[in-house]
Amino acid sequence: MSKVDLKKTLDSYKARHQEFRILEVPKTQYLMVDGHGDPNTSQEFKDAITALYPVAYKLKFASKQELGKDYTVMPLEGLWWAKDMSTFTTARDKSQWDFTLMILQPDWITKEMFEAAKQKVAAKNAPANLDKVRFETLDEGLCVQTLHIGSFDDESPVLDKLHHEFIPAHNLAMTGKHHEIYLSDFRKVEPSKLKTILRQPVKKITK
Repeated sequence: MSKVDLKKTLDSYKARHQEFRILEVPKTQYLMVDGHGDPNTSQEFKDAITALYPVAYKLKFASKQELGKDYTVMPLEGLWWAKDMSTFTTARDKSQWDFTLMILQPDWITKEMFEAAKQKVAAKNAPANLDKVRFETLDEGLCVQTLHIGSFDDESPVLDKLHHEFIPAHNLAMTGKHHEIYLSDFRKVEPSKLKTILRQPVKKITK
């Protein structure tokens, strides 16, 4: 049985360092958990991660056993926003941030499979916030993205250039939430070597 790695087959997971790329991101389904606060200190952030992964692996095993389709569990992702979006590029006041942590699911995973996987996780050592895990579709459409290498705290100059130079220069305007794809496990990799796709949904400005 071959194993599918969607990071290698989906164009939306391709990005280059120091290069902004405009692309159309297809509608995709995810496991999701919402939360609030500084990801370095927020218990909600930690609980979201520990709730997502058991369900993701139960779905992987179910897909392999029931459908004969094996795949690599996708990396953690996050949607980030705040009432004052300048907290991302200037003050970096992380305590004001809201988030949705997510793990992408192959298109053959169904709502019924999700519910069954969640019940199996709940039956044995259910993690905190398991009840908050949901299965939803995200439709971002037109986006701009780049690969950031380094600490999350060094994202500000990149985001500032993206928001205030590249997007306006290409007759675009920001629409959806700031999206990060964590290609590195930030619990194990030193900050200077972290690889993160930074994505911003946009729309074309009609004159």
